[in-house]
Amino acid sequence: MTVRATKRGSERTSLDGDRADVIVCGASFGGLAVARELAGCGAHVVVLDRYEIGERQTSACACPTPWLTAMGVGAAIRQELPFMSFTTPHGSVRYRLPWSWSAFDYRELCELLWDQCGEARFETATVAGRGDAGPGGDIVVRTDRGDLSAPFVIDALGWRRVLSAPHYQPPDDPLSRGLEVHPPQDLSGDALDVWVERGVARRGYGWRVPAGDEVRIGALSYDPRKAVKQEVVELAGRLDREAIGFQGNWFPHRLREATDAGVFFVGDSAGHCLPLSGEGIRTAFYFGVAAGREIRSALSGEQERASALARYSAFHERHRRAFSWALALQRLIPALPPRALTLAFRVIGRQRLVDRSFGWYLDKAHPSFASPRRVAEPAGEPVAPGHARRAA
Repeated sequence: MTVRATKRGSERTSLDGDRADVIVCGASFGGLAVARELAGCGAHVVVLDRYEIGERQTSACACPTPWLTAMGVGAAIRQELPFMSFTTPHGSVRYRLPWSWSAFDYRELCELLWDQCGEARFETATVAGRGDAGPGGDIVVRTDRGDLSAPFVIDALGWRRVLSAPHYQPPDDPLSRGLEVHPPQDLSGDALDVWVERGVARRGYGWRVPAGDEVRIGALSYDPRKAVKQEVVELAGRLDREAIGFQGNWFPHRLREATDAGVFFVGDSAGHCLPLSGEGIRTAFYFGVAAGREIRSALSGEQERASALARYSAFHERHRRAFSWALALQRLIPALPPRALTLAFRVIGRQRLVDRSFGWYLDKAHPSFASPRRVAEPAGEPVAPGHARRAA
């Protein structure tokens, strides 16, 4: 269990009445991507989180390698995985991907992102919600250390969507749940392994992610009412690993609104977690970069705040079709007869189809979007990416 390293005693000063140009609530993938995009713009940026940066890992921490390189955090990679395997009760297939996954160290990745955030200031504080509008239309953020305000506020606090009302709560909202363990391993493995078996998760899947000196073994359920701890323990036992180092979280599987009452929502708070796969790290980077660019443009006087909000929302909405397709597949695949699903995996296993399908998947949030761009260029216009280079 994570031990919070929040400021205590004389270090825990009041933040009440502090005003910034930008307040970023949440110091994980999405929030740090926004702050990184604002580096060097001259704005007073405050980042808030209840935990220290990099302190609380809640995901399997695997991401397409090209995204980690594009974000300048390649040093956090612990193991590159150029293959994926899919196992059903009737067989297994193994794909060589047109790009690779990489497992990374969460704390180091967050610290590497923070190093790119320029003069941004970080404070440990628990965000409780928003208050009444401040002077000049500022948004007031309520925390356990007092109320802060800014004209630009980002909610990157995760699935609860704290700065919106009402908040999301399981099990009644469209959320999935995941749990994993972290036993030690011997640095072996070159694939991200997936089990699509009803004995592992009736509506979901199990996984194994080699990550240097540990292996991350877990299960995901698309049904928020279905706990998966027993399934994770059984899968770890099946792989001759001890079920130790539990961690888990809820995450959305339906796209939400990107803005609400003047607040930008990024990452899980906006539903930026791809249905079916449950992947949310690169999409948090992707939409964090987009939000940061619109805010930066507004801070420089190139557009008004209302325009920045509208453009970011439009960018978000242009991805709704892809998210809807993924949600349809999330509903379809668990309903397929296992033999039919096994056959489908084998058909897709032809290399040309692997390249096309996984290339399409990466293109939905392509790493080329993270490349430096002119401030005047609209962040709302998608990049024409092409496919990533095949992993060596």
